Amino acid sequence: MKLVLDPGHGGHDPGAVENGLREKDLTLKIALYTRDYINELYEGVEVYLTREEDDFISLSERAEFANRLNADYFCSIHINAGKGKGFESFIYSGSYVSKSKTQALRNVLHDTIISETGFVDRGRKEANLAVLRLTRMPAVLTENGFIDNPSDAAFLKSDSNLRKIALAHAHGFAKAFGWNPKKKVQTKEKTSDGKLYRVQVGVFADRKNAERLAEELKKKGYPAIIV
Repeated sequence: MKLVLDPGHGGHDPGAVENGLREKDLTLKIALYTRDYINELYEGVEVYLTREEDDFISLSERAEFANRLNADYFCSIHINAGKGKGFESFIYSGSYVSKSKTQALRNVLHDTIISETGFVDRGRKEANLAVLRLTRMPAVLTENGFIDNPSDAAFLKSDSNLRKIALAHAHGFAKAFGWNPKKKVQTKEKTSDGKLYRVQVGVFADRKNAERLAEELKKKGYPAIIV
């Protein structure tokens, strides 16, 4: 499966700016973290980003990038503004063949993000947004909190919370599409012969990656330790 992540804004377009934050920086971090989580946790998925640095990409270029790849799904990641609070998601408001499928996939992603981040739920919405209208595959746009709301901004200033948003996106995609988790060996100890056996499931240069894997193992009921 091919998934395109689209970090909103970039380059000379900072997006919304408030409380010492710039939308373009937050969306890029969330997209990069989401790609990392998907690559680490799931198999059979190719993840592409419309931008990986602070570059300006036009709306039509973002859509055309996904169309050229013949991607299966497109997700544009944004931060909201307007003094509101919470999370909302959008699909294209027009009439099109894949609309029912697009709605179903969006609903799973939306509910997962709300559940895992604790954002106030502002609802599932439709709009005539260029990146949703011009893409030829099911597409969604997520608005992850309000940069000009003090409590949302405080949440977005934490890198661990940006990772939480990213992991929620990854989990939401996985649930929507039924992705298979990468095979991990359950840790077991056998002492029938007087010896102790340990099964190692990963080696990482970055402790954060080790912590994420340990967390996933624990969620699945496997005891895990980091050495």
